[in-house]
Amino acid sequence: MKQALLLVFGTLVLASCQHKVKNKNSADQETTVQDSVQEPTKPEETERYEPVPPKVTLDTNKVPSDAIVLFDGSNLDNWISSRDSTAAKWHLNDDGSMTVADKTGDIQTKQNFGSLQLHLEWRSPAVIQGENQSRGNSGVFLNNRYEVQVLDNNDNPTYVNGQVASIYKQHIPLAMASVPSGEWNTYDIIYHAPYFNSTGDKIKSGTLTVIHNGVLVQDHVEIKGTTEYIGWPKNPAHGKGPLKLQDHQDNSRVSYRNIWVREL
Repeated sequence: MKQALLLVFGTLVLASCQHKVKNKNSADQETTVQDSVQEPTKPEETERYEPVPPKVTLDTNKVPSDAIVLFDGSNLDNWISSRDSTAAKWHLNDDGSMTVADKTGDIQTKQNFGSLQLHLEWRSPAVIQGENQSRGNSGVFLNNRYEVQVLDNNDNPTYVNGQVASIYKQHIPLAMASVPSGEWNTYDIIYHAPYFNSTGDKIKSGTLTVIHNGVLVQDHVEIKGTTEYIGWPKNPAHGKGPLKLQDHQDNSRVSYRNIWVREL
């Protein structure tokens, strides 16, 4: 019995020693890796001179020189009907804006985009009609799938994951930053598209950042999938797609102007 106890004790001591040696070896390896990369001692050792970023200038309307202008108020040439790919039928206004033509359908860009920086300005009608989701309702769809809500929420409560600047039915905005009804709002949106593997499975979610009138309201949030009115988000594989503006078909009379993108 005594011999058996000594054998057990000896085994435990040996295992403990091996564990300590293993941990010591791991620690030694980490120390070796750290020591192999000597910390810089001169400022120039951490300075980089290439690649030199391209120079971007702004025109009188503050549009970057490397931007693709999708709407400058002069025509609707960059847009088509989402229904049948015919010419866009929205109203072109004398003030350099366009307004939803009720029940003519959504419009979308002729050009397809992936990840991008988007700037646009929108205005709900000064003469208020409707309530809840039927007041100044439109939407900006990235990749033709992911909606940033446009809505007149001034003194007009609705479900918060469908209010102005929400990622529709997915992300509540951090703040409600709308200007008074009838005045121009700005959206600056950073969109990173999701990634799919060769079999069509999503391997990385897309993200959206939204700045509404200079206020951060969506902070690099994960896109869970398509922004569905009914049901859960869906994740069909896709590549680039058009930018789409919504006709909510309830006489929303939302107007847009100054739309440009920078591809990322």
